[in-house]
Amino acid sequence: MDQQFCEISAPSKDILIKKFHNEIQGIFSVMVGVEDIMPLPMQVDPITDFENCVTALVGFSGVSNGLLSLHVPESLALQFTSNMLGTETAELNGDVNDALGEIANVMADSFKYHIANNGHEVSLTMPSIITGKEYTIRSGSSEDSLSLLYDSNGEWFLVNVVIEQNQTADLNFQ
Repeated sequence: MDQQFCEISAPSKDILIKKFHNEIQGIFSVMVGVEDIMPLPMQVDPITDFENCVTALVGFSGVSNGLLSLHVPESLALQFTSNMLGTETAELNGDVNDALGEIANVMADSFKYHIANNGHEVSLTMPSIITGKEYTIRSGSSEDSLSLLYDSNGEWFLVNVVIEQNQTADLNFQ
């Protein structure tokens, strides 16, 4: 039976969201030195259109296939990079791409734990970065997406996971 996010029972999906919120807050605390991120409503509709943002994408494949995307406004991307490097970052550059790519990679690695169980492997791709004044990203459908919105000092950023479960997979909520 093909199991997608829309088919996960409510308590299991709620558990996954709560665990992912905790992991994301921990990642930002340890890696970025940002303690003030707060999850906004538990789940939002997927957002596909972005302006003046940096998007980091990490794909995964194996027992489950999908994509994790981190969408951050330019000003927050600069702040996160400055915090990670310990120096002022004033413009979008390779350091910003590396920093956001690494954050997305650590998130994807953390998330894969929940879909790689019983000895099943999940492999991650190298991070890809998209920046621009205006762009659109479409991946999967809202039924197989988990979109979580966060606030950091009055600015939002979005973490989106699109997952396609293979027939033999079960999510691991331990």
